Amino acid sequence: MSSLSAVEKRQLEKLFGMSSGYVLNFSNSTFADLFIDVAGIDIHSESYIARGASKANKLREFWRREPDPLVGKILLALIEQWTLLPSNPEDRAQADRCKEIADRLLSGGPDFIPLKETANEYNADYLAEQIKRIEKSIDTDPALVIGTAKELIETCCKTILNERKVSFEGTANISTLTKTVYKALKLVPEGVPENAKGAKTIKILLSNLATIPQGLAELRGLYGTGHGKDGKAKGLTPRHAKLAAGAAITVVSFLFDSHKEII
Repeated sequence: MSSLSAVEKRQLEKLFGMSSGYVLNFSNSTFADLFIDVAGIDIHSESYIARGASKANKLREFWRREPDPLVGKILLALIEQWTLLPSNPEDRAQADRCKEIADRLLSGGPDFIPLKETANEYNADYLAEQIKRIEKSIDTDPALVIGTAKELIETCCKTILNERKVSFEGTANISTLTKTVYKALKLVPEGVPENAKGAKTIKILLSNLATIPQGLAELRGLYGTGHGKDGKAKGLTPRHAKLAAGAAITVVSFLFDSHKEII
């Protein structure tokens, strides 16, 4: 569920001309394409017709159901489409206010866009699915996010090792996988020359980075999906989900960037 206020929704509806049931100049087909391209969502599915079958009602239901980061990205795409249409100076001020709303929504969670581009680059459909699962569940299912964050790192490691033709056991745990990747990419702290500028700091950062996967694995065991728990157990909150997702994205992005740069 997004955190859009009633006032914000009215501003957005006015900019997008939603009182008519339409959204800007979108046809059913182009509206569907936008949601697939930006969010990987079928906006014409039954999930979004609770308020009615018009494009405006589907967008309203999307605002109600989906988390802030996802809604923010769609809003930016809609605002970009609005800029292609004729407008008045007062309309431009309204668009600026709506962009501030989108930016607010996007500031509340991790940035998944670069990682999505990486998944596309490697044709890694499973990686893309994990990213989508995390993105959609941060506000609604922290346990799923925590479990998937750990799996995201495992998928990253296996993808890189396969790309580099480095063998590994299929049952290897996350610590073994990350150590193997660090070694393949020559990222182990010992690999930093002592005479390199900032060598001590780099070693400390790399060592700290290496503890994240194991930490996520332990957190998953306690609070994530994948293990049965006492029926009265209490889970963590969306802020913990954002922490887990952000930590996983930091590790995965760094490893993929290193994989691209290091021969």
